[in-house]
Amino acid sequence: MKNRSMLIVAALALLPVPALADGPLRQTAVEAQAAKAADRADILAMAGTYKVRFDMQETTPWVAGYTPLDRKISGGNEVVRVIEDRPDHIALQHLLVVEHDGETHVIKHWRQDWDYQPSRVLVYAGQGQWVWEAVPERMRAGRWSQTVYQVDDSPRYAGWGQFETQGGVRRWRSNWTWRPLARRDAVRHPVYDRYYAINRHQPTPTGWVHWQDNMKMGLKDGKLVPIVQESVLNTYERFDGFDGKAADDYWAKTKDYWAAVRAAWSRVADTKGGIAVQEQAETGTVISGRLLTIADDIRSGKMTSEAGTAEATALIDRNTKRIG
Repeated sequence: MKNRSMLIVAALALLPVPALADGPLRQTAVEAQAAKAADRADILAMAGTYKVRFDMQETTPWVAGYTPLDRKISGGNEVVRVIEDRPDHIALQHLLVVEHDGETHVIKHWRQDWDYQPSRVLVYAGQGQWVWEAVPERMRAGRWSQTVYQVDDSPRYAGWGQFETQGGVRRWRSNWTWRPLARRDAVRHPVYDRYYAINRHQPTPTGWVHWQDNMKMGLKDGKLVPIVQESVLNTYERFDGFDGKAADDYWAKTKDYWAAVRAAWSRVADTKGGIAVQEQAETGTVISGRLLTIADDIRSGKMTSEAGTAEATALIDRNTKRIG
């Protein structure tokens, strides 16, 4: 028996030790500077023009009697541009480019902001509320937060994590994050009402991938319970076979307006303890449709950027509440 135990211990010693991805990072100043430069390069490399494939599949039900939805695959053409670039902050704006009846249409899509060694993140708290949550001090060094915003620049979800290389593959992985339902689910009025998820962003030889491990949660007797697991893989393949200039033209005409909208949401988050705004399944926030229409009117010349900014700022102020 003693010999058998010794053999087991020896065998275990030969197994690879898993990386402690969730512990504090120990880096010298030189190592930290080099790592930050590599991280920034990976974030900035997500900019470009892409053919995107969205692959969504519910996999494992966590309650008896639930039948997972059929796999859904869709896609499109997407332009990703760097709209803010400072040493500790990068913002990437996504723009969908759609061809319909011989015409090119640009649809403002999501935005992702990256912040180095953040002290706090704006997280989803349910029922149209996002609140500030502190990042544990011992977990800030060398890490980045990613905050994802909806089409009207209102928040969607945020998480923090580190860039690392495992098995020869470079990736950023978030902590567990809460997020509201995506429109594809919300319009069905399903039995679940939010996701609990981990996100990974990984560069590939031809672009990058965004992988989501989503636990769809529902309320039962006032408590959140898991309903079904979902795997989402969004693949961005570099591609220039579409009119990416249309997206750049849209942004050139509306960027000042959207910068003002971002500033208005940020001011609300800082002064009202977070963001509380009514949402609806079809559009996200109740003011999303109007904020996007204002941008279209500015692009077409029907409205000045100054007039649009004034209306948008008033809409955001009027439709948000103080938290707490």
